[in-house]
Amino acid sequence: MSRPVAFVLAAAAVLACCGTLYAAKPGPAPQGDPARGQAVYTRWCTACHGRGPGHPGTQSLQVKYGGKLPPALEDRTDLAPPVTVQFVRHGFALMPPFRKTEISDAELRDLAAYLARNRK
Repeated sequence: MSRPVAFVLAAAAVLACCGTLYAAKPGPAPQGDPARGQAVYTRWCTACHGRGPGHPGTQSLQVKYGGKLPPALEDRTDLAPPVTVQFVRHGFALMPPFRKTEISDAELRDLAAYLARNRK
């Protein structure tokens, strides 16, 4: 067997073993802190999603749901953390996506926990 082939086979074996280390059952997803999430919400979200008039995100949700759901995100009881993560990271309609350099993963977990605190 040539030296390059032996090296490739050895590297493949090492990588295969590494893959099994990470294939173990994952633990529960880390939970965010709603108190810290409120600070993230205040800094990044209230300009568009705050309570009352003058907040374009809140006004859009008021029109969209016609009173069937509270338009202010802080008052919602149906926001699951994965939904918050999806909208924040990828944006939606007129809402821009937020990069990890703007809202870190830890801050996003906190924000998602804050918005899910009233979830039923």
